[in-house]
Amino acid sequence: MTAVETVQITVIIAARPYPLKVSKRDEGMIRKIVKEINEKVNKFQLTYTNKDKQDCLAMALLSYAVDLQKSKENTSDNSLLSTQLTHLENILNQALEEM
Repeated sequence: MTAVETVQITVIIAARPYPLKVSKRDEGMIRKIVKEINEKVNKFQLTYTNKDKQDCLAMALLSYAVDLQKSKENTSDNSLLSTQLTHLENILNQALEEM
């Protein structure tokens, strides 16, 4: 088993630095996510000019949590659909064998 190479990086989210130790292979993905978070925070700041940066960060977090929950529900729905399709396929196969 090979050791996972890690790197020390600092990301800036909502103008605050956060030092992280991450897998080298995950660094690009993390930087992309940080960019998306900052874009979302900036969008909220432009939309809700009376809110401070912390409020906008919280709203960005909430929007990501909603997206994640929807994704989980879709995965669950897809799993149920797959099970139902497999069951239907088995019924059809039995019917064809009896012909």
